[in-house]
Amino acid sequence: MLAALSVQTTEEENERRRRELDGLLLRVGRGDREAFARLYSLTRGAVYALALSLLGDSHEAQDVAQDTFVKVWESAPSYRSEGSPMAWLLTVARNLARSRLRRSSRQAELDEEEWNAIPADAPAVAPEDRAVLQEALFRLGAEERKVVLLHAVTGLKHREIAQLLGLPLSTVLSKYHRGLKKLKALMKGESDR
Repeated sequence: MLAALSVQTTEEENERRRRELDGLLLRVGRGDREAFARLYSLTRGAVYALALSLLGDSHEAQDVAQDTFVKVWESAPSYRSEGSPMAWLLTVARNLARSRLRRSSRQAELDEEEWNAIPADAPAVAPEDRAVLQEALFRLGAEERKVVLLHAVTGLKHREIAQLLGLPLSTVLSKYHRGLKKLKALMKGESDR
């Protein structure tokens, strides 16, 4: 019963967040600067995480994140309330990151320090839990960590992550479930001590 209630609460929370982002994007399209500031505040971590996962360089990821919000401001008048507003926003970021990769003709891998920095900006993670989370994420494989972080930070569905990263859905699902299983085992091991 509690598990069903938890799932329902999460679904309600996701729908509430989707509606809020949708409303913010519509207001940004009408030139509302306060809505833009709120949208930035709610989504900057997810945009940065995606850019970092694609570019592998924190400075370039910061540039792409900023370019993304400039592009969102410019493109918001054409935004239509269909589908996922977060997917729309992250598609802008993905396209800008891929464009940058094509220009520079390189694709770097993130080092452990950069991956571990991603959850540091996540507002849902309490400061005292960050060290534990970062240590557990450090123990995952690189691809598992990428999928778990993108899902946890952005709140995207698995099919959206597969689309953004250009991976088959089955690969994303298996990496995500394998990563969660490892995280649970690691956390259980920590609590047994």
